[in-house]
Amino acid sequence: MQPLQTLKFAKKESPKWSTGTVSTPVGPIFRASSDWSSADRWGMIKSRTGAFRMNYFVVPGLYAIGDPTADSDIFVTANYKLTFDLLRRELKGMSVWILVLDTKSINVWCAAGKGTFGTEELISRIADTKLDVVVNHRKLILPQLGAVGVTASEVQKKTGFRAVFGPVKARDIPAYVKAGYKKTKEMSTVQFPMLDRLILTPMEINPAMQKFPWLAAGILLIFGLQPSGILFRQAWSNSLPFLLLTLLSVLSGALITPVLLPFVPFRSFAIKGWIVGILSMLAVMPLMDQEILHNVPLRIAAWLFFPVMSSYLALQFTGSTTFTGMTGVKKELKVSIPIYIGTAGISLVLVILFKIREWGLL
Repeated sequence: MQPLQTLKFAKKESPKWSTGTVSTPVGPIFRASSDWSSADRWGMIKSRTGAFRMNYFVVPGLYAIGDPTADSDIFVTANYKLTFDLLRRELKGMSVWILVLDTKSINVWCAAGKGTFGTEELISRIADTKLDVVVNHRKLILPQLGAVGVTASEVQKKTGFRAVFGPVKARDIPAYVKAGYKKTKEMSTVQFPMLDRLILTPMEINPAMQKFPWLAAGILLIFGLQPSGILFRQAWSNSLPFLLLTLLSVLSGALITPVLLPFVPFRSFAIKGWIVGILSMLAVMPLMDQEILHNVPLRIAAWLFFPVMSSYLALQFTGSTTFTGMTGVKKELKVSIPIYIGTAGISLVLVILFKIREWGLL
């Protein structure tokens, strides 16, 4: 008899991180190893640096760690593989069940905000895995960061399972269990130190840098375009300061702002990014003595556009942090997007004005 996950998703082979199966009344369940392989470590690196994470998932369903019985604990998590890997690693030496929800390859915190780590998905997954047949008890241990997406009373009403929320960090689970399922203040405190923020910055820098060649091509085209054709030497010399300012905006919005997040004034990520963008411009502009920057329309356009670009990139970091919630993000987007569009439009008009003057049409 094949494991339930295999039957539902038509997977013929067991996962590479599986060490066999565990027999249950509803059929065999894959046993997950608590040790990471080199492939797991490489997957972690790739998922931290690009869109690969959107395809880095575990098939939703029920899994085992060790040799769980009908009385063993059930821990609920997301199907983002890095989240699953971190949990199984911290459960080493324990015999428990892991119920993996379909969060569309998104981590617990973000999935809870988006609703994929939510009440309906949990209820559905309990039914799909026939969890009431696998275990004798009716208790689920969920990560605290998933609390915003799950209504425990509704889960209990519809399934009979009581949802309790464990520690913020998976590494605290063994101590939490040993203490009789009681959390200390430290276990309940959400922390997001500088190192954690720095680790997440490649996820913001990489997408921005993937778009950089297109933006750079546009800048080169604008400054090189003349009535007689495209002058490549002029395109490069006039574009260079603006290409550098583009890279500076990526650095300030996607790296400096997240790293210095608690130290930059204001709660709004958009404002934080704009402030860092302005300060970066103040630091760099005196060092850029190119003649092109003395042109008034272009100088105004630069001071308008690049801090706003930094602001936009900083706002993207809201999806990686516990500093704000979904309501706050939606509110910021509602206010910020029109400002971004308007500022970009004004900057473009100023660049066009420069080109008209350069061609002697005005």
